[in-house]
Formats: sequence, C-alpha cells, structure tokens
Amino acid sequence: MSEALQGATAEEVADVDPEADELVAETEEESGDAPVERSGDDLLVREGDIAGDYLERLLDLLDYDGDIDLDVEAGRAVVSIDGGDDLEKLVGPRGSVLESLQELTRLAVQQETGVRSRLMLDIAGWRQARRNELAELGRSAAEEAVRTGEQVKLQAMTPFERKVVHDAVAAVQGAHSESEGEEPRRRVVVFSKA
Repeated sequence: MSEALQGATAEEVADVDPEADELVAETEEESGDAPVERSGDDLLVREGDIAGDYLERLLDLLDYDGDIDLDVEAGRAVVSIDGGDDLEKLVGPRGSVLESLQELTRLAVQQETGVRSRLMLDIAGWRQARRNELAELGRSAAEEAVRTGEQVKLQAMTPFERKVVHDAVAAVQGAHSESEGEEPRRRVVVFSKA
C-alpha cells in the first residue's frame, strides 16, 4: 500500500483505488480483523454529528448561545438545543421556525450522507412540551367522543402533532382517530368506536 494511503479508512482507499476492496480484505485477513459493517445506529450517530456541526455553525452566525445534545431514539437521530436566552426565537409561532430549521438540517445531513434523514430537532424543550400538551388534548378529545358518541374535530396540525394525537387517542378504549383534509389544513378527527 502506498504511503499516501496508510491510515486511510476503507472508504477513502476505495475512492482512490477501485481494486482497494481486495486490498482491504487481504489486510483484514492478515491482521485478523473482520470487515466492519456499518449498522443503522452508526448512520444515525453520523447524522447527529453532521446535524450538530451544522447547527453549531448556525448558532455561531446568529451569535446565540446553546448546548447541543445528540441522541438516537426510536430509529432516528435526535438533536436538542438548550440553554440559550434567544432560543425561543428559533422556535417561532407554533414551532414554525423550528420545523423549517429541522428541514434545513435534514437537507444538510442528506447532502453529506446521500441518504434522506428522519432527524428530529428540538429547541428549548419546545417539542417535548408540545408533545405533552398534544397527548393531553388527544386523550381529552377521545374521552369526549366516547362520552358523547359524537366526533371531535381538532385544529389543523403538523404531521408530528397529528402523530402524537393519534397515539394518545389509540390509548383510550372505545375511541379511534383519522386525519382529514390537505396540508397545511390537515386535522385529526376523533370518533367513538360504538
């Protein structure tokens, strides 16, 4: 192997020399190392790292303070930004700025990895607080639908918000929910099963 390629990763070597896969396999056999498989969690951790770097640069440009926390939950990378006084500005009304930043961050990750990301971004704990609020809304709407036998139509929501409500309704015996309408006016309707 040339001195220029020593210490390079298998992917870097393969980019330089198409026959490098054979060389990497021979080297692994000689060293006793097994080929390294990239698991889904490895990709999610990489997505989180890319997103964290992207968001850190954004915070620096805005001159905002915030601590970035990276995690993997339920098969998706989760990035949280907490601790800064100005972070509520990055959430916006009903999370609209947060949703836009999440989409931009997903695109930055996709540009680096070549894979569409399902990354979830939370800023200043807004998404978790909203999740709790929506779960309570879904539970109370389901209880009302069961008690009255009438459907309960909720306000228009984002896909994230509708998912939380559907999950909360599913936990109430005798109730079910469906989404109706077109984006951005898509809403949850809760029914009694009886």
